[in-house]
Amino acid sequence: MRRWSLAPLNDTPLEYFTKLAREYGDVAGIRVLNFKTIFINHPDAIEEALVTNARKYTKGRVLRANRHVFGEGLLTSEGEFWLRQRRLAQPAFHRGRIASYAATMVEYTERMLSDWRGEEERDAHQEMMRLTLQIVGKTLFDADVERDAKDVGKSLEQLLEIGANFRRTIFIPHWLPTPTNLRMKREVAQIEKILYRIIAERRASGRDAGDLLSMLLAAQDEDGSRMTDRQLRDETITLFLAGHETTASTLSWTWWLLAQNPRVEAKLHAELDAVLGGRTPTLADLPNLSYTGHVVTESLRLYPPAWGLARVAIEDHEIAGYPVTKGMGVAMAQWVVHRDPRWYDAPEEFRPDRWEGDLLKRMPKFAYFPFGGGPRQCIGNAFALMEASLILATIAQKFRLRLVASHRVEPLASITLRPRHGVRVTLEHRGASDARGSAMGAQSAVEISRVPCPDPANVPRPPAPTLPGSARHAG
Repeated sequence: MRRWSLAPLNDTPLEYFTKLAREYGDVAGIRVLNFKTIFINHPDAIEEALVTNARKYTKGRVLRANRHVFGEGLLTSEGEFWLRQRRLAQPAFHRGRIASYAATMVEYTERMLSDWRGEEERDAHQEMMRLTLQIVGKTLFDADVERDAKDVGKSLEQLLEIGANFRRTIFIPHWLPTPTNLRMKREVAQIEKILYRIIAERRASGRDAGDLLSMLLAAQDEDGSRMTDRQLRDETITLFLAGHETTASTLSWTWWLLAQNPRVEAKLHAELDAVLGGRTPTLADLPNLSYTGHVVTESLRLYPPAWGLARVAIEDHEIAGYPVTKGMGVAMAQWVVHRDPRWYDAPEEFRPDRWEGDLLKRMPKFAYFPFGGGPRQCIGNAFALMEASLILATIAQKFRLRLVASHRVEPLASITLRPRHGVRVTLEHRGASDARGSAMGAQSAVEISRVPCPDPANVPRPPAPTLPGSARHAG
């Protein structure tokens, strides 16, 4: 097992894992200080870790080190406590409940667009962050957080910037009064102030809004006790933060990709014009907006918000013939698997058309897993997909987003994958003549432009599969 410096993992994790897969194939053993980890890069091995042997793991060290932020919520809790909380939260994400959120998603998007003007320059990422924060606040907590959006956005920006330093997160205790830890504590307190206000307002009203917060407030333990404010804080902060930031990042990367691929954009506009004809999209329109869905799916392939996952083994077992001992880490990266030429033609290119056939059925199950998998799969995946599609359709009907040439866009691999300095764009209003022209442009969209992806994507790809039983390791 080869020793690796923590520096490349901390500073350039996307390059690090891509290089690891290229040099050592589907299973690589690495050691950082005294912590042993195996990096798996084959869908079958990933399924073993996330599904077959799911009970043999806990969450990885980075998430565990962030418990002072997320508490004992769905993202970080374990065992029977996690299962209980998951069951409590699940009804808020049932298909029927999610369907009721669609109108709110479109309404809030239209409200945002009422302030947009042609030729304005804006940061698309900040716009998407504010919008999705307001949507998650209204749909899951029935709270108007519009006045809080700026403060929450600033705090989240700071937290994720700090969280991108894995070395600091893992090895520096959060209680140590360093300048960074004190700054993180202030930002968490800012978000907590908003959450505790929402909780207090709901307790005082005694109103059952039928949303997630109402369900958590009404939940009782077997002894009849209810959740404390701290328990409610832990459960809501994960959905409040992760529940909006992941969709915002997905949309930000989608605008960035569309702006560089005019033929894809033209085909998207043609579908929107043909199906919607200028009216507001509804949930019932989504089955007819198939290409819109493919655009979101392809964006999630190239830039998955959950760009990597990690687990820690709690008992001895094997993955792909490779021994995994108690206390060892197992890591996998959607960033790497989603760009593997074994599963995708021209994997570095933005080609929504690739999803029009039966690609998902032909691929191994975990060749595409933007929301993870197994019992710990993201509880809000259906919510996120519906939200991203409706917001994309609502905005793209009315505006093009053109990249500001002087602004560099690069990925920040923190807890999520987000644009480090945002996505600066110039708004271009689509008129009636433009809508007619989009149909003509889509008819000639037979060649999809290549996406100039960041350098990590250009590292050569891994060797042929080594599964099963012939797992390689670094050294």
